[in-house]
Parts: sequence; structure tokens; C-alpha cells
Amino acid sequence: MADRADPVIGVLLAGGQSRRMGGGDKCLLELAGKPLLARVIERLKPQTSDLVLNANGDLERFSKFHLPTIADPVEDFAGPLAGVLAGFTWAREYAPEARWIATAATDTPFFPENLVETLLSATKGQYPAIALASSNERMHPVFGLWPTALADDLHSALEGGTRKVLDWTDRHITVTAPFTDVQIGSVSIDPFFNANKPDDMAHAETVLAEMATS
Repeated sequence: MADRADPVIGVLLAGGQSRRMGGGDKCLLELAGKPLLARVIERLKPQTSDLVLNANGDLERFSKFHLPTIADPVEDFAGPLAGVLAGFTWAREYAPEARWIATAATDTPFFPENLVETLLSATKGQYPAIALASSNERMHPVFGLWPTALADDLHSALEGGTRKVLDWTDRHITVTAPFTDVQIGSVSIDPFFNANKPDDMAHAETVLAEMATS
């Protein structure tokens, strides 16, 4: 885990319904012999002070990953903002000194290994400021750095019906951290490539094979 004066709590978001994969937990699908979730844990854990998993339903199915697992604090699959609020709630109870949480999707096996540091740098010391990742002129609001000082505001927004991430972030200081494509062997890939469909899993296997030989 990262050793820094300003701790950052990592929150892995696995609360979606995975419709394009036919339902179920995408993050439990195996990619080259290892669950997607295990690969994502390996990438985010070294960047954070603590790591928790946000998921819904029977949380016991994630027990083998040995992470604190927290459900959405609001009902009806309220989207990524509910996962952010779950992270805020956990941090308030178990890491009250933490000023930030950092979120990542659990179906994105190649996100940057410097994600958290880059997001922190993008805030330029502003607090409370939100930092969101982007690549190829596209925002990736699931990959963000969120100041815990905004917990109560987010709770009120969700209770008021806000669901879209950008609808909420637009109310606050928000900065963007751009990331470039990564060259892995002969393959160039967006670092926020996500496995939404079976074909995506096949492509990810190809990328991992390139990584093994490059």
C-alpha cells in the first residue's frame, strides 16, 4: 500500500448489473486464469492506503478476496455515485483522517499504475476538488479522486434524485487528468479499456499475451 502523508482510500466499484455480459458479476470472470477483480486489486492496492470493495447483493461471494466489502447506501442501483458515497461512509468510520477516496472500475484490467498520484497532482493542492480521469477526449468518471469533505453534499444529492456523475461534479470544483494510450508490444490500448462484452475479454487476453512477451 502507498505510504503517503495524505492517505487515500481506494474504492473498487462492482455495483453494476453487467447487462452486456448477460448479468452477474463481470469482475468474477476469469481473464487468463485470474479473476478480473484480482487483476484490478493488484493495480490499485499499491496506490492506496486502504482498499475496499463496493458491491451489492450477497457480499459473501467476494469473501476470498479478503477486502472490506460495502453495499450501496441507497437503493435501486443508483450508479457510481452510490459507490462513491459508500466509500465516503467507510472512510468516515474506519479512516477519519483520510481526506480522499479514489475509485476504479472492476472490469478495467489495464488502468494506470500511477492513477492516484496523477489525479492528486491534477488538483494542484485545491481542496475540496474532484479529479476525474480522461483519455482520447473522453471522460471516465468512474475513475476519480473524491474529497471526503463532500460526503454530506453527495448524500443530499442522491436523496434528491441525482444519479449522473457529471450532474453532481458540475456543482463543485472539478479538474480533469488526461492519460494517453499505452503501447504493449504491438498493441496500443486505451488504459481505461473495459471488458463489457465477451469480445472485449478476448481482446484483453491478447493484450496480456503481449505483456508477457514484451
